[in-house]
Amino acid sequence: MPRAVRERQMLDAAVHTFGQRGYRAASMDEIAELAGVSKPLVYLYLNSKEELFTACIRREARALIEAVRHGVTPGEPADRQLWDGLRAFFTHTAEHPDAWAVLHSQARTVGEPFAAEVNVMREEIVAFVTLLIAEAARAAHRNPSLPDREVAGLAQALVGAAESLAGWAITEPSVSANQAAATLMNFAWAGLGDLMEGRFWSPNP
Repeated sequence: MPRAVRERQMLDAAVHTFGQRGYRAASMDEIAELAGVSKPLVYLYLNSKEELFTACIRREARALIEAVRHGVTPGEPADRQLWDGLRAFFTHTAEHPDAWAVLHSQARTVGEPFAAEVNVMREEIVAFVTLLIAEAARAAHRNPSLPDREVAGLAQALVGAAESLAGWAITEPSVSANQAAATLMNFAWAGLGDLMEGRFWSPNP
């Protein structure tokens, strides 16, 4: 069997095991058995449990980013691009719950250097959303009033909300990817629309 195919089998088994049992509880014996290979072969290909987990994070992070980027059509209005990106995001996380558990739960709770690997993926998604919000501001105003710091903060908040909503949606079979995306668009874009029109909330009457 080609090395690439064998490695994919091992990573598939590892993602499922880590996602279901958690990094600390998962064993290399369990992963090897699920992959249909010997434990020494897993170590031969991926050296250690730490390297195997890192390889899982990197593969699943790439897959998620690619899914979001491929779901968006450049040149569409900013709200349409954000809708398509959110729908792609929620579709991918719903279809790959173990991968999302590895990225969102396991990698962050186990600690460094795994958390740093996930942060690389997250910052790429945040940068993408930041560009969409800035583009929407430019479309609303020839000289947009939203400062860079405000745009960056909104992007961080939106990505954080998407992450939390994805974790909830995975546990609620009745919630589709479209419904999750629509919930976040209704929550976020209405507020963004006010910002684009210069209507800022203030605690002062």
